[in-house]
Amino acid sequence: MPKVNRKFPNMNLIVPPDDPPLVQPPPTSNLKRSTKIRINGTTIEIDPENTKPVKQLGHGAYGFVELIEHEPSGIQLAVKRICASKVSDQDRLFRDMDVLVKSQGCPHIVEFYGAIYWENNLCLFMEILDASLDKFYKLAYKLISNNKNNDGQQNDHTNAIPEPVLGRTAYSVVSALHYLHQMRVIHRDIKPSNILINRHGQIKLCDFGISGYLVDSVAKTFEAGCKAYMAPERLVPNQKGYDIRSDVWSLGLTLFEIATGKFPYPTNDLFKQIKSVYEDDPPKLPQGRYSQQFHHLIAKCLEKDHQQRPNYLQLLEFDFLKTYQNSDISDFAKYVLDSELVNETQTPPPAAVAVAPVIESNCLATSPPSSSSSSSSSTTIEMDNSITTMSNNNCNNNNNS
Repeated sequence: MPKVNRKFPNMNLIVPPDDPPLVQPPPTSNLKRSTKIRINGTTIEIDPENTKPVKQLGHGAYGFVELIEHEPSGIQLAVKRICASKVSDQDRLFRDMDVLVKSQGCPHIVEFYGAIYWENNLCLFMEILDASLDKFYKLAYKLISNNKNNDGQQNDHTNAIPEPVLGRTAYSVVSALHYLHQMRVIHRDIKPSNILINRHGQIKLCDFGISGYLVDSVAKTFEAGCKAYMAPERLVPNQKGYDIRSDVWSLGLTLFEIATGKFPYPTNDLFKQIKSVYEDDPPKLPQGRYSQQFHHLIAKCLEKDHQQRPNYLQLLEFDFLKTYQNSDISDFAKYVLDSELVNETQTPPPAAVAVAPVIESNCLATSPPSSSSSSSSSTTIEMDNSITTMSNNNCNNNNNS
């Protein structure tokens, strides 16, 4: 087989801007074995010889993610390593990297620092957050289950995740999705494990390995994503396409799950899940536990007819999002995340990095979904198109959606 010359985007100096990035020509130079990145105002040069592994954060069929330390500065960051041997893995990895590069102006999308190519491995460097929402809500419900009433009975009607956290989550994810839509990108894999949170209460979207590009506002690829969270229109064969409102359905399921602590559909049989999504009425929140504004948001996101679902700009006008978009949830985030440290006598829990797990397209949601079997996603390396052009879209820009 003839050797193929591969071009890599130039990531030798990526500085996350305070303002939306300007459109620039696509880089053409190859990735090198070292790169300069800027973290919190400090520029450092990353080289395989000046970093050391701290611990592994995750692994899977496409590679692994680990926490590393830049020895000269002591700065720690996450690196995702993928062997660049399979074209399918390259495609997924490059798509992930492409979206991350374009999204540097959005505070609701994980921060990407740069990349190197070394010994047939592509290494992506990203910020570290403390947990995925999948892990976070399980910790919160574990805390609730450990808190008994005075009579010793567990209170089954206590909401482990308060509405300000749900509202801040909804606002952050919708803002990130709207930013992607301005670049004609659809995420296609919205679920709790692809949303990250840190102790500062920041919530960010990650994992763009199966994102797609919209043509006339429509996506064509039906197999991408986790079927348990797919909208009904994506489960119907012979459809001509779907639009961003399929991700609105997935967001509705995600908010439902983290609010109630359980996935609302059958969890032990993928066929039953799909059948229930397609044939049954949408799930409804328990009465008496949530505000009418939250009930309204979930009901609209889970409209089975996609034409009845709101788009991102319409969602940003919902009272629930407007009420909680600036909520400070840092105290609650610290309370939940630090609860795990109480039982950890050696090292802190592995951080959830800005690299979400790979979930195959026929993945099965559990109740609650488990992240233990997930693996890290991948991307492509080939530079056939000018898709590394920076975007000038503002994450909070309210253009037409």
